[in-house]
Amino acid sequence: MVKQIVCVGITHRTAPVEYREKFDGNLPERCGQLLPQFRKADARDGAALDELAVLSTCNRVEFFAKLSGGAPEDARRVFEFLSAATGFNPDDLASHAIVLWGQDAIRHLCRVAAGLDSLVLGEPQILGQVSDALEVADTQKTAGPSLHRVFRRAIRSGRRARSETAIGLNPASASSVAVSLAQSVVGSLRDRRVMVLGLGDMGSIAVKALRSRQVREIAIANRTRERADEVAVRWGCRTFSMDDLPAAIEWADVVISTTRCPHVMVDAETVARAMKARERRPLVFVDVAVPRDVDPEVRKIPGVFLFDADDLGGRLDEGLAARQQEVPKVEAIIEQELTYMVKDLRELEVEPIIEDMRRRAEMIRRREIENVIERMGNPDPNTREHLHLLSRSIVDNLLREPTVRLKQIVQEDDWSQHAGVVHDLFGH
Repeated sequence: MVKQIVCVGITHRTAPVEYREKFDGNLPERCGQLLPQFRKADARDGAALDELAVLSTCNRVEFFAKLSGGAPEDARRVFEFLSAATGFNPDDLASHAIVLWGQDAIRHLCRVAAGLDSLVLGEPQILGQVSDALEVADTQKTAGPSLHRVFRRAIRSGRRARSETAIGLNPASASSVAVSLAQSVVGSLRDRRVMVLGLGDMGSIAVKALRSRQVREIAIANRTRERADEVAVRWGCRTFSMDDLPAAIEWADVVISTTRCPHVMVDAETVARAMKARERRPLVFVDVAVPRDVDPEVRKIPGVFLFDADDLGGRLDEGLAARQQEVPKVEAIIEQELTYMVKDLRELEVEPIIEDMRRRAEMIRRREIENVIERMGNPDPNTREHLHLLSRSIVDNLLREPTVRLKQIVQEDDWSQHAGVVHDLFGH
């Protein structure tokens, strides 16, 4: 069963932002709606896309699946599914993706949850995003017992990494790096005007990072005015409505954009008009959103600097060196959890055999006890209860050793050689 787990991932390490931004935020829900159709087709064709969970963030779209096959060529079925869900050519998807199988796929998810595969090492948001991916898959009923165990173990790895190591000490994020990136262009932000566009997790962290650097003038804009007002009161910020973006851009020295809106929020024409009224003041955009909020054409406007999510990859926050030293400790935790995970999945493989064995034993027990009770002339309830207790005890004692042995055999390295014999022996 371990070998049947596959990860198909398109991340900041495998594809540029221009490609990643093509994936919209509704992809997990759309995959959940599409999977039942593929399961019906799989039943006819003999293929097998049994379980699915989608991890979708600004910097990665990763598909974790359980296939009944487990051979490298079976990954083609995943790309066919992704093509149907996204409208992209399957060969094009494959050219931008990594494909990991078995323990490598599980290890990768654990590394992601622990923040080791993030754009900024140790960023804290990813653990919640892994949990959200499992919750969506549960809601969509696309994650079965195998992926549920894989994701739970990965989440446990991430939590242990943060509680048992310093990988989360002074945690960095794309937003805090964005602030550092803006400083590299305009110098200290303390006396600069900085606007944050979007107040999701990244936007909120950006505001906090700006305040920690004692930036005096911060403005915020958000689609939900109530959320903007709440943050403005908490951090003492100025607010702009989305309709006032031209005025906000004219006001700002730095714009940090984080909305993940499906379309461009800031176009080149708006920026060009604003620059004419700025008296040659430079303007810095740090666009950490995917899809991008800021039209790439603004780079051509004199006095405008634009950085996108890919530009953040080479920028490190001040705490990164300390977090790098914690990586071996985190990897040791992951390897430990991976060992437990392999054991969990192997035990899951024999659970149907054990359940079927006990179900058949219970059917026989009930049938024989009812025959005895009938021959006894319908004894009193107390006697009937004692007969049932006695028979259950006998069955439990008889099945205890086979159950223990099955769980032991499945953990052996040569389990695959025994699997056929075990299935035949127990008639499963």
